[in-house]
Amino acid sequence: MAHLTDMTAACTREGLASKEFSAREVAQAHLDHMDAAEPKIHAFLERTDALALDAADRIDAAIAAGTFADLGPLAGVPVAFKDNMNQKGTHTTCASRMLESYVAPYTATCVQRMLDAGCLPLGKLNMDEFAFGSSTENSAFGVTRNPWDLARVPGGSSGGSAAAVAAGMAPVTLGSDTGGSIRQPAAFCGVVGVKPTYGMVSRYGVVAFGSSLDQVGPFARTVADAASALDALVGRDPLDSTSQDAPAGFAQAAAQDVRGMRVGIVRAFMEASGLTSEVASRTAEAARALEAAGATLVDVELPHSEAAISAYYVLGPCEAFSNLARFDSVRYGACEPGHADLGAQQEASRAAGFGPEAKRRILLGSYLLSAGVYDRYYYPAQQVRTLITQDFARAYESCDVILMPASPHAAFEFGALSDPAQMYLSDIFTVPINIVGNGGMSVPVGLGADTGMPIGVQLVSPQFEDRNMFRAAAVLERAYGAAGVAPAFKAGE
Repeated sequence: MAHLTDMTAACTREGLASKEFSAREVAQAHLDHMDAAEPKIHAFLERTDALALDAADRIDAAIAAGTFADLGPLAGVPVAFKDNMNQKGTHTTCASRMLESYVAPYTATCVQRMLDAGCLPLGKLNMDEFAFGSSTENSAFGVTRNPWDLARVPGGSSGGSAAAVAAGMAPVTLGSDTGGSIRQPAAFCGVVGVKPTYGMVSRYGVVAFGSSLDQVGPFARTVADAASALDALVGRDPLDSTSQDAPAGFAQAAAQDVRGMRVGIVRAFMEASGLTSEVASRTAEAARALEAAGATLVDVELPHSEAAISAYYVLGPCEAFSNLARFDSVRYGACEPGHADLGAQQEASRAAGFGPEAKRRILLGSYLLSAGVYDRYYYPAQQVRTLITQDFARAYESCDVILMPASPHAAFEFGALSDPAQMYLSDIFTVPINIVGNGGMSVPVGLGADTGMPIGVQLVSPQFEDRNMFRAAAVLERAYGAAGVAPAFKAGE
C-alpha cells in the first residue's frame, strides 16, 4: 500500500471504504507530512489541525455505523483552501497586511461545498497579495517555493494551492483564477489545475479581485480527482447572482476517450514571442498524443487574442480598484491610529496595509477610471473583449476543445522576472480564457528538456462544455502518466 500522503483522493476514499485505514490516520499522516514539508515550502498561512481531526472522527463514526457510502465524493479526503476564501473562525488574509487580523464570520460557498462533500479541512494557503501576481512572490508573509526546485517559484497567484498538492501535503486544494492563477501554477508545479466556465462555481465568500473575471477551481494530482472536486463545487447559488445551474458529470467525462473529438490548434500561439522551445515541443507532442487516441486536429484562429493582455490590464485594475475600496480601515482592513482626521487615517492605513503590487493595481485602476481617461481605455477594452469572445465562438464552430500552452515557459527562479511587464506576460496564454469566460485546465505533460521542470498544456472548452476538456485531459494523463508528488517530498524519501 502506498503511503497515505502519496495517495490520490480516489484511492483514499477506496481505502476508507474497505477499512484499510481510518480517516484519522489519513488526517494525521498529512499533518505529520506538513510538519516536515512546510519549513521548506511555506504553502500554508494557517493550519486547521483540530478541524481536520474532528472531521476525520465524524468520517470514522460513519464508517463504523455503515453509512460511509452515503457521504459525499470527498469523504475523508484532505483539502486546503486559498487564503482569499472565507472559512468561519479562520483568518482570511489574502496574504496582505491589510487583512492580517481578519477572522471570517462566515464560510464561502465553495468551501462549504467541499465540507459538505466530506473533506478534511487542513487550512489556508499562501498566495500573491489579493491575487495580484504570477509567482507568489507578492505575499506579505513570505514566498512559497516550488517543490520541484526550491530555488524556483510555484507560480501564482494560487502558488500555495499548487505547491501543497505537488509536495503531497493535500491531494486536493482550491484556488481562484482571474487571469491564469490556477492554470499557470498548476503547470509550474506539475499538477492538474481547473478554471471552470465563469458562473459554474459560486464566488460568494471569495474576496474579489476582478468580479467579471474571477472563478474558483480545484488543483489535484489526477484528472479524476479534479473532476470529483468540481462535481462537488458546481451549481447555482442564490448568494451569487452570476452563478448558473451548470451540468456536472466531470468524473464520468474523465472516463471517456476522445474518438471523434475535434481539437483546435492555434498555429500562431506555437510561434508566439517568448514561447520556449521545451514548452513548444511538449505542446506539439500532446497534440500528437490526442491525435493518436482518435481525435482530429483542426487549425483555428484567434486573431484578437494578442490584445487580450492589454485589455486585461485595463479591466482587471479597474475592477480591483473598485473592489479594494472597501478596505478603508473603518469597516475592513488594518488601521493606523493617531491621525487628526479620517482621511489621514485611511491614507496612512492603506499605505501601510497594501504591498507594492496591490498599490500599483489600485493606482492604475484609479487612473483608468478617471474623467477623460475612462473613454479612451475602459470602453475600448470592453470592445476588445467582445472581439475576442467572437473569435472563440467562431473557433468552436469547427472544434470541441482547443489545445495551447499553459505558460510560455517553465517555472523561473526567484527574482528572475523583476520587471512587472515581464511578469504580466507570463499569463499571455491564460488571460484570453478569463476575458471570454470559457473553461480551461492545465495538465502536466512531463518535464522540460532544458530546465528539467514540469511543463503543462492547456485545454480550453466552450462555455459550460467543460466536460470536453476533461475527456481530452484524461487521455493526456494516460499518455504521460498521472502527476505524482515531487520526488523530494515523496513519503519516506
